[in-house]
Amino acid sequence: MANFFAGLTRRLTGSKIRSRNKASHSAAAALAAPAAPDAAQTQSLAQRLGYDRDARLLIVHADDLGLAPGVNTAFIDGAATGRINSGSAMVPCMAFPEIAAFARSHPEADIGLHLTLTSARTAPRWAPVAPAEQVPSLIDRDGYFHQAWSSETPIVPAQVEIELRAQIDNSYAAGLRPTHIDSHQFLLQRRNAKLFEIYVKLSREYNLPMLISREWFTANSYFQSLLGPEDIVLDRIVTITPKTAPEQWSGFYRREIETLPPGVSELLIHPAHDGDALRNFFQNRSEWGAAWRQRDFDFFTSDDFADILEKENIKLMTWREITARLQ
Repeated sequence: MANFFAGLTRRLTGSKIRSRNKASHSAAAALAAPAAPDAAQTQSLAQRLGYDRDARLLIVHADDLGLAPGVNTAFIDGAATGRINSGSAMVPCMAFPEIAAFARSHPEADIGLHLTLTSARTAPRWAPVAPAEQVPSLIDRDGYFHQAWSSETPIVPAQVEIELRAQIDNSYAAGLRPTHIDSHQFLLQRRNAKLFEIYVKLSREYNLPMLISREWFTANSYFQSLLGPEDIVLDRIVTITPKTAPEQWSGFYRREIETLPPGVSELLIHPAHDGDALRNFFQNRSEWGAAWRQRDFDFFTSDDFADILEKENIKLMTWREITARLQ
């Protein structure tokens, strides 16, 4: 599979763990696009990347790598087509070693970290990477992440930072050199200002671009004060919702792609190969379950998807390319 990603992204070599100091922060600043949604600026992110202002650039991003073997193989198979061109891995999950092994043998792959602080509702559940005694507010009485956070969940932000650092450091130790970070269920981006501040801090310290959308600024007033010119901000994020019926799947994606505005967008998808193991994991859940994920895989590896991209003159790109072009 030496040419696995040929033509998909520019291959970068010599990736190293960034030093956690001011020099690293300065390096991040050199890569970044303006963060404020209405800031006076002469160039859009697309222009900063070397494209025309009206260019339509798209990242097709697979969430939840490492969740289960069927998720990993779907990403690998989808990436081989060149149409699912990015993803992010969940370090605490059972199948993370598999995707880390793939990343080691395919360093050109665009794989980031899907930073995880809550657990699946079914076995196998997920526990923190950091020692439990260091993050007691993040775990339930059985030692696993809480299944969900409510207003009553006593989360300690300092412990969140400990756990996230452990996940990032563990990925490097496993040989996965992440190209970016995002978060499971958008907990770090959209929960509250304290968690978002940690997210921004780690992005800058590790020199890893973070997933943020300009469309989120209105609903999250703390974005404006916590982001600066060293932070890359995408123009929009698109994901399918539980309101979409299976027979409407292709129609939803087709409309979203055909009406994609100029700028840098991310289509956030959840591909996997349906099968008994994945059905048992999700207990036949319809929302984000096995059948849901198979439909995502089927659409984004289809000739129909490729034809839409060509017809609409939409260029696929990756987080790795964003960093390379701004470097």
